[in-house]
Amino acid sequence: MVMASVIQKIIPHYSLARWLLCSGRFFFFSLQWYQHPTEEELRILAGKQRGKSKKDRKYNGHIENKPLTIPRDIDLHLETKFVTERDTIALHYFPEYQWLVDFTVAATVVYVVTEAYYSIMKPSQEMNISIVWCLLVLAFAIKILFSLTTYYFKVEDGGERSVCVTFGFFFFVKAMAILIVTENYLEFGLESGFSNFSKSAMQFLEKQGLESQGPVSKLTFKLFLAILCSLIGAFLTFPGLRLAQMHLDALNLATEKITQTLLHINFLAPLFMVLLWVKPITKDYVMSPPLGKETIPLMSEDTFDTIRLWIIILLCVLRLAMMRHHLQAYLNLAQKSVDQMKKEAGRISMVELQKMVARVFYYLCVIALQYVAPLVMLLHTTLLLKTLGNYSWVIYPGLNSDTPVEDKLLPNSVYSEYSPADGKMKVTVVQITMALGSLKNIFTPLLFRGLLSFLTWWIAACLFSTSLFGLFYHQYLTVA
Repeated sequence: MVMASVIQKIIPHYSLARWLLCSGRFFFFSLQWYQHPTEEELRILAGKQRGKSKKDRKYNGHIENKPLTIPRDIDLHLETKFVTERDTIALHYFPEYQWLVDFTVAATVVYVVTEAYYSIMKPSQEMNISIVWCLLVLAFAIKILFSLTTYYFKVEDGGERSVCVTFGFFFFVKAMAILIVTENYLEFGLESGFSNFSKSAMQFLEKQGLESQGPVSKLTFKLFLAILCSLIGAFLTFPGLRLAQMHLDALNLATEKITQTLLHINFLAPLFMVLLWVKPITKDYVMSPPLGKETIPLMSEDTFDTIRLWIIILLCVLRLAMMRHHLQAYLNLAQKSVDQMKKEAGRISMVELQKMVARVFYYLCVIALQYVAPLVMLLHTTLLLKTLGNYSWVIYPGLNSDTPVEDKLLPNSVYSEYSPADGKMKVTVVQITMALGSLKNIFTPLLFRGLLSFLTWWIAACLFSTSLFGLFYHQYLTVA
């Protein structure tokens, strides 16, 4: 409630979402957008004047209700302007973009404060409220990606609907193939996590006097997980394709070697995340690198798990830092479209030309959401993996967080602390505590490690797959 009140008070005055778009010309890299030319400017460039008679209007390319046209090879140079807060008011999806970014910042602050509190006070019977905030961030990100995907489905003429369906089925087949791969190659821990979950659930049901073979079979579990993966892949299709185009344009825009290097690392970041769970690489070349005929134990599994979390977070920070370069590359599409138009023969109406230029800036927040939403999903899935998987942020060999939580019943002190004379409220507290204790015994850190590791890996794999396909498409299949 405190953070919700802070969000309500601070966001109207200080917003990271607005700052990323509207930092002004005093920042080292501010966004500039291209203004569409007015009708008078186009008339002057075309050497035309507004005729009064019907004969003059016919000579200038305007016959009755026919719109005024100009040559495509007109010498047009678009004027640029720094993005201001007033400019963003009319942008499509700007409220959704601002809400997602600012709420993510608030949730991250809550997570950091909660982690600091837990590391100092070490409470044992309290619920970690940061988990709820991370789940809300993931829910908002998926909801926004779903909204953007349904927008593509509403387009009748384009092939966006077919692209989404095709990639959805492709990722469904890919997920089914990945789920049958043994853990000798991909160390998610899904098998051991699901076995622990089934065993704990059966013990819980037996204590309740119920006979059961388990809450769900392994085949059903993997089927539902594959369906979820196909939906995530379909939602990340156009963000990945758009990222590839912005990456190519940002490389052409960048002049410094360090910027180009960071852009390449940013594009390959999902691949680095995918390789972190490939067991032959992590076990044979990172944790125990070979030296001749012997292997040297470089680090323990606990240390590598912590380093893996930090690598993902640092790559997410890098992607956020390179956001302006990608958005500016997208905004330059307006001038790029005009330059392409000049190479064509014929005429174009003034209204069509103005729409072609204005459309780029109008959809800026849609592109920003496609860039930010996968980043938010990766970041907060990783934070959930750390918390629910019982990992640690501290890198040292003595950490022993791999031990799963033991199945323990509540101590007798819980029952003896409250007597029936204390009232129904304390009895209700005992019942809620018992229920939470039973859930902790069923949903153990071992299950969350396997599930969240797989989801984090899958988001990165989908983003890299679609980005790689988009890179191939824009490099070799589109006509320059």
